Amino acid sequence: MAFIKKQSNIRTLLLDEPKSLDCINLAAELQHESPDRRRWAARDLIKCADATSALLEQLRVESSLSVREVILTTLIRLGDANAVLGLSECLRSEDASLRNEVLEAMKQLPDSVASIMQDLLVDDDVDVRIFAVNIMESLRHPEVENWLIKVIKNDTHVNVCATALDLLTEVGTDIALDAIIKVNVRFPNEPYIQFVANLAIKRIQES
Repeated sequence: MAFIKKQSNIRTLLLDEPKSLDCINLAAELQHESPDRRRWAARDLIKCADATSALLEQLRVESSLSVREVILTTLIRLGDANAVLGLSECLRSEDASLRNEVLEAMKQLPDSVASIMQDLLVDDDVDVRIFAVNIMESLRHPEVENWLIKVIKNDTHVNVCATALDLLTEVGTDIALDAIIKVNVRFPNEPYIQFVANLAIKRIQES
């Protein structure tokens, strides 16, 4: 009896899967009440070059973690400019889980994210600026150190500068020393800034 029940469940799942839908219908499937149908649609939209907007729209409201994962995977594979801009807007979401998922997704698109990094680093939202620095941790882009230097030279928010200094302790070279010394002076009453700046200076000089 167990074998028959298992076969029945498989048959039900197969019947529920959309078959050979075109791009318009796949986009519509993203709003289906079944998470499985939404997940299949998000997977299959990889074949649709203009699917980015529909995927981003659903990402902002999607409640199923597994569906969000597939949407993000498809957006990463599409990797166009609209995908990156849309993902960056999700960094403003009040959903902390979504923000973290988007953060990890953007780390996998170094070339595309690099094109908007300077805008993210001067965003009016402090959290977005911090997220931008966090993305740089895995970006592996030749401009990372220069971007971090600009942050600690120009950003007025202590948390943004502290986040940038944290990363400079790992990637900083001699060219960052002057900016690190100056940020130390800019925030004389911030113990963490003092600690991380001194640590960065020590590690750079030792290396």
